[in-house]
Formats: sequence, structure tokens, C-alpha cells
Amino acid sequence: MEKRVIVFLIVSLAVIIGYDYLLKGMGLLPPSEPVQVATNTQVAERQSAGSENASTQSVSPASSAPTSSPSTPAASDAGTGTVKEEQTIEMDTDLFRAKFSTRGGVLKSWELKRYTTSTDQGPVPVQLVYAGGRFKGPLSLVTTDQSVTSDLGSALYQVTQDISHLDSAHPTGHITFRYHDTQRNMDVEKELTFHHGSYVVDIAVRAQGLATPVDVTLGTNFGIVEWGEGFIGLMGSASLVDDKVLKETPDGEAERKGDVKWSAIQDKYFLSVLMPKKAMSALAKKEGDKLVSAGVRFPAPTPGSTMTMQLYAGPKEYDTLKGLNVGLEDTIDFGWFVFGSWALVKAVAKPIFYVLRFLYEFTHNYGVTIILLTMLIKLMFVPLQYKSYKSMKQMQVIQPKVLAIQNKFKDDRERLNKELIKLYKDHRVNPVGGCLPMVLQMPVFVALFNILYMTIDLRQAPFMLWIKDLSVQDPYYVLPIIMGATMVIQQKITPTTMDPTQAKIMLFLPVFMTFLFVNFPAGLVLYWLTNNTLTITQQVVTERLFGKKWQVAPEGADAAAIEDSKEQKSNGKRRNASATE
Repeated sequence: MEKRVIVFLIVSLAVIIGYDYLLKGMGLLPPSEPVQVATNTQVAERQSAGSENASTQSVSPASSAPTSSPSTPAASDAGTGTVKEEQTIEMDTDLFRAKFSTRGGVLKSWELKRYTTSTDQGPVPVQLVYAGGRFKGPLSLVTTDQSVTSDLGSALYQVTQDISHLDSAHPTGHITFRYHDTQRNMDVEKELTFHHGSYVVDIAVRAQGLATPVDVTLGTNFGIVEWGEGFIGLMGSASLVDDKVLKETPDGEAERKGDVKWSAIQDKYFLSVLMPKKAMSALAKKEGDKLVSAGVRFPAPTPGSTMTMQLYAGPKEYDTLKGLNVGLEDTIDFGWFVFGSWALVKAVAKPIFYVLRFLYEFTHNYGVTIILLTMLIKLMFVPLQYKSYKSMKQMQVIQPKVLAIQNKFKDDRERLNKELIKLYKDHRVNPVGGCLPMVLQMPVFVALFNILYMTIDLRQAPFMLWIKDLSVQDPYYVLPIIMGATMVIQQKITPTTMDPTQAKIMLFLPVFMTFLFVNFPAGLVLYWLTNNTLTITQQVVTERLFGKKWQVAPEGADAAAIEDSKEQKSNGKRRNASATE
């Protein structure tokens, strides 16, 4: 039984790690397209170039220093209202810095001030806008009429802005983009309202002269900072329609009709999402390899109608997302487990997550918090661990009898099963007693695994000494190596029914796990190391207190059987001695 469990774990891990590589090797995955996700260095270069351009470009009054004066239009031809050149409009808050272009009235940059990403030039603010330059930018308007869509995307909009920097004294700011096409008799207006201390932007779009439904898009990869490799959760598009969450990116283009609560693009830690009112459908499209877009579709506008929605672009902070009351906290997939969501794990994960953050309020160090949380969980499962160890120890004691029965009745399967059942019953041993407690603990261990792997709380969270970020791997591999050593010790002191050859082969398991955990976040490795250390301590204490008791021979027929076995071994030795003489 023990050997089967270990083989199952090894095969499962091999499938998890090698699945993508196998498909790529067989040519079953589509080839990558030329356009790739921008690297951190490229982001830094674009930001540097953008800063230089901003310093040399003539800035309109709308993008100047903070002011509470009435709205001021951007530079235009006197008397005609025609915008002469493209300009960049900036809105600066305590949480993010957003930049818009007057060409198309679209978003060009969205920097998060409280989160950074590492580059060759050092840490820079996280940039949520993908700058591939090939697809429509965030907040573009798209219709089924390609000529209209082209005009809406390439036209220079008039812009008015009342303030460009928000603080506690000026908590609200507005930017309004307007476009008028005299030939089509078409008018479009985008009004954006920003709030101090919030990642949410209120958006109102008014249009006249459009006879087809209008799509408001999130652009391409808006909200994706880094695509994860392997089992890292679900990347790409997501939506909530008719109270059903869908977190899958389609192979092509997909439209989900119904009661649309939100449509989003997400990665492990960040997302952008549109939350519309009275939208027709949620849209999602795969633009290429690691390139996705999403949006919402509104009915054809009527005179006087307004398309209203909210934009959220920021981190997957659980309380922040839950406070929006639209189910966005479900994008943090606590229930994810290898091949899909596991409801039981999800139900267990949320309480553990609350305890994690509760402990952090006292420790102010997530590394210490992980250690304390692991100790609490270990204490909860002390009775189950005790029963598991006891069962394995008892199985080890009667293993010689099990082998004797298997050799004696190897040609009679039915008799073999009866004798084994009788042996287990006489010794009061449950052959699956060592595995059952582990199965009961699995939902908790997997839930904690998901929390430490997925939650943004550990991002940029230091522990001590060389561990500066618990969400990334140990830079010097100290924790994985120590964890591997504890696994070797745990194997040595854990009772086993395997023969010596099998036991030696299983010594490769700690080596395999060490190489696997080298690339895991330091916070997750710290949890596993702490759990192993506590398990070793518990086994040592349990062995000293109860080990001899479990090895006492049973009374009655079993005691006599043991004596007979000893006598047979003694007689065998005498016969061997006589034969030698």
C-alpha cells in the first residue's frame, strides 16, 4: 500500500511537470507568434523613453499641474474645435499613474505605485498596459462597421480635465474625451471619473450616429504583468455572466450573452476588469500566443442613452475585490488543484487565509506567520498523525508474518486474503490506517499550498536575511536544500514495510522533491520545511513514548505462533550447523 502511494505521488508530479514539455515535443501545442509579452527591460526602456518625450513635448493646459479651475480644452484650432496634434493626458493618484492619448481617447499607461517589478536598471513600478503596438488599446470603442471603428481609433479627440493629481484635498478628478464627425453626423463622448484611494474609475460613454452595437474593450493583455509557466493558476480572460464564472481563454473569439457582471483579463497577481451596467454580452478573444483581449458589448446607442461601467485595474487584493460586491474575489483561485477547481479545498482555503492574515497583524512578518500557521495546523492533526504512525509501526512489526503467509499461500489467492484478514484482526491492525489520516489532511495541505502560491500578500514580503521576497524562489537555494535534508531524515525514521532494496530506491524521492522545490516560491518551501521539521519531532517523541508498547507480542494463539516461529528458526539453525559438519 505504501509503495503504491509513493509511486502515485511520483507519477503525478512527473505528469504535472512534464505535461507542457511533452506536448511541445510532440508538436501538439501551437507555435509561438512573433509578438511576445514585453520583458521587464523593455518596460523600463519604454517608461524611460516616455518620460523623455513628456519632457520635450508641449503639454496642454489639461495635463498641467493640479488645479481646481473649470475644465480646460486641449490645444485646437481657434474657433473650429479641431485638435491639431496628439497629446498625452495624465492622471496621478496615490495608487496609480494613468496616461491617456487624445488619439482614440485610449489608455497608454497604467503604473501601480505600490508594486514594483525587477529590471536590469532596478525596481520599477508595475505596468499593466501591454505596449505591443499591434492591437487596440484599452478603452477603445469598436463596432461592426470597420470604417467607423477605424475612425474612432485614429481620430484626435478633444479633451477636458479639471485636475491631474488627486489627494485628500482633491479626492475626485474628471477627464472627458469628445469626438465629432460632421460627415457621418456622429458624436462620441467618454467621461472618466477618478477617485482618491481607489483603483476604480467610473466611465460613461455617450454616442450618437452609431447604428450598431458598441464594444468597449480592455485591449490586449491589459492587467497581465507576467505569464506563468507550469501549474501557476489560470491566466488570460475571465468573466461573470448569469452568476457563472468562466476562467478560460477561447481558442478564437467568444461571446457570452446574459447578465454580465464583469469581463476581465488576469494573471497570478493582477487584473483589469470592466463592470458594466446593462451590457449585452462579455467578449474574449485569443490574439496570439500569450496574447488575449476582452471587453463588453452594449446595444446600439439611442439618443440620450449612456453606456455606464466601472474599470478596475490593479492587484488581486482579496478585501479590495470583495468590497466591489460583484464576485471578483473568485479570480483568486484558492480552489485550484492541478486539473481544475476542488470545492472542498476552496471551502477550507478561505478560513486558513483569514487566519494567515490575522496572525500577520501580530507578527508583521509573513515568514514568521507561515511558521506559526503551520504549527497550528500541525497541532490540529496530532491525533491523526499519531494514528497514522501507530498503524505504520504495527504493520512493520507484523511484516514478517505477512511475508510468511504470502509465501505459504501464493498459489491460493482466496486463502491468502482470508489469512491476511485474520492476521490483521488478531493483531488489531488496519492495513490502510497509515494512509487514511493522510487522505483526510490532503484538503488542508493543498489549500495552504494554493494560498501561499497564489495570494498577492506574499509578493514583495520579506522574511529574514537573504529572503527578501517570499513570492519568488530562494536566490541561494538554502531552503530547498534544507527541506530535502529533512525529507531524508523523515524517510529514515518513518516505519516502512518495504524491503531494503525498495527503501534505497525511494531515497531518490527527496532528491527529486528538492529539484522540484528549487523553483517554488520561498514562502511555500518554508511551509514545507516547517511541516517536515514538525513531523520529525512528532515521530521522535511518539517513538520514545509508545514505540516499545506497539512492539509487545500479543497474547494467546499469536504469542504461541511467535514462539513456534522462534523454535522453527532455532531448529533451522541446528540443521544448518549439522549439515556443515
